[in-house]
Amino acid sequence: MEEQLPPDHHAGLATRLNWLRAAVLGANDGVVSTAGIVLGVAGAAGSRAAILTAGVAGLMAGALSMAAGEYVSVSTQRDAERAAIEREKRELREEPEAELAELVAAYRAKGLSAELARQVAVELTAHDALAAHAETELRLDPDELTDPWQAAFASFGSFAVGALLPLLAILLPPDGLRVPVTVVSVLIALTLCGWASARMGGSPPRASVLRNVAGGGVAMAVTYVTGTLLHVGGV
Repeated sequence: MEEQLPPDHHAGLATRLNWLRAAVLGANDGVVSTAGIVLGVAGAAGSRAAILTAGVAGLMAGALSMAAGEYVSVSTQRDAERAAIEREKRELREEPEAELAELVAAYRAKGLSAELARQVAVELTAHDALAAHAETELRLDPDELTDPWQAAFASFGSFAVGALLPLLAILLPPDGLRVPVTVVSVLIALTLCGWASARMGGSPPRASVLRNVAGGGVAMAVTYVTGTLLHVGGV
């Protein structure tokens, strides 16, 4: 029976996990930053209309900022990926034998015998030399490069979804309950985000959850106290 080299899915899996982790972190940022804004306004004895205005403005500003930052970052990454692929194309044109030797060495390093490594390298080169080298050397699929627009929309959406929770939590309850309801809701959301982030990273969730909850709690406390002091000071 002819021995076959199993396909390498590590790069695709890592990319999906990174996207998912980025979405969780984007939602986490939306929860914390918007909670800080609305609690600060609430601490300053702001009306429901003022809280709504500040919260929506914060949601839009934060989501757009996240989207723009992600677009710039991923565009830079995509440019680097394209440059690496163009370099591979040039090397395949100018030094095909040296590139074949590199591919053989890569498969030898994965544990194949010299004869089988060369057979696999030759057959993959004949099928699609660029794809073989991009996958083995660069961990890239030339047909599936990162998309900056997709990254921007994903960041915008995850931040906006996260921001909606504290905004609704402070607007829907009666005046006397809006602050405690918001704090409890945000702490629960931060617990879930910390747990999800830890699970995706393969680390124990306890430390991640505690850091996330503590950071969010401090942010809410500082902004609420700041708003209260400004109100007391007549600002």
